[in-house]
Amino acid sequence: MSYCKIAPGHEFHGPYHDTEYGFPSRDERVLFERLALEIMQAGLSWLIVLKKRRGMNTAFRDFDVDKVAAFGARDIKRLLADAGIIRNRLKIVAIIDNARRVRALRESHGGFAFWLDVHHPKSRDEWVKLFRATFRFTGGEVVNEFLMSLGYLPGAHHPRCPAHKRIMRAKPPWLLAKRAK
Repeated sequence: MSYCKIAPGHEFHGPYHDTEYGFPSRDERVLFERLALEIMQAGLSWLIVLKKRRGMNTAFRDFDVDKVAAFGARDIKRLLADAGIIRNRLKIVAIIDNARRVRALRESHGGFAFWLDVHHPKSRDEWVKLFRATFRFTGGEVVNEFLMSLGYLPGAHHPRCPAHKRIMRAKPPWLLAKRAK
């Protein structure tokens, strides 16, 4: 069943579907949070992630890249004991390491958004290869959903969905790349 059919009106899915999923953003915090949430979702339902989102924002200091990049062993222990988040050591360590990698993108590309821009457009397989070479815990589904959630790949919404119409007005990267061809 389509996300556009089940999400509207749902306590957790509705707001995400209607105002975030597929909408472009250049904000580093948004990009980093979205990557972290997609990593946390691997092997779980998106509903679990959305229910734990507030707790994850608190635990990961609102996904401030510099704060998370500074996390150490004490923070990992704190996170593993926090029932308000998804407690998976591999995912937590990957998110912390990815914060450090996002910081490095500031030096090499001017930031995460600019790094995405430099590599856009790519096919899904090319994106997955690039993400695996750059970040941790970024398999095919994580990368696909991350890119769709930010408008780098099409398909987040059904064309008749009201959210799709708003996204089209926001000119997502996939639409701009399509027009440039």
